[in-house]
Amino acid sequence: MAWGEWEQMKAQAAERQSTRMRLNQLPAEGGGGGGGDLVVYQDDLGAVGHDAFLLYESLRKEADIATAGASGGGAGSTGQAGSHLKSHNFATGAALENTVEVWSSQLKSVLQACAHISDHLDYSKKQHGNDDARIGTVLRNADGGAVSVSELDKYFK
Repeated sequence: MAWGEWEQMKAQAAERQSTRMRLNQLPAEGGGGGGGDLVVYQDDLGAVGHDAFLLYESLRKEADIATAGASGGGAGSTGQAGSHLKSHNFATGAALENTVEVWSSQLKSVLQACAHISDHLDYSKKQHGNDDARIGTVLRNADGGAVSVSELDKYFK
């Protein structure tokens, strides 16, 4: 490798590092990006809420090993296997029953979290829509026209 080639590669690496450093911070005053404010759109809230609902439904149907394969609403095949092994003095039976108990507890926690996320984001989306509608009616003149900038300025004092 020639010396000039080496210097060129060092300069390119330094430029890449400099670019990474700039991306890792807020823009300087007066430049660009809006100061780091969080912006969320109603469509985003709805999509995340919907994904949480789909995850909830999928988990509820497919991840319940305690009742998996159960016919007639009784204990599932995993629970039955643990009970059967335990009744024949196999230590594996008690361990399997414990596994089903821990798994079921953790599954309920994840299902509750998914339901909470879905419900909260659905509520937030609806509430933001209601807020927008209310603000839209408040910020209209009697004739239905837009409120002037000087009138809006009074809300910020």
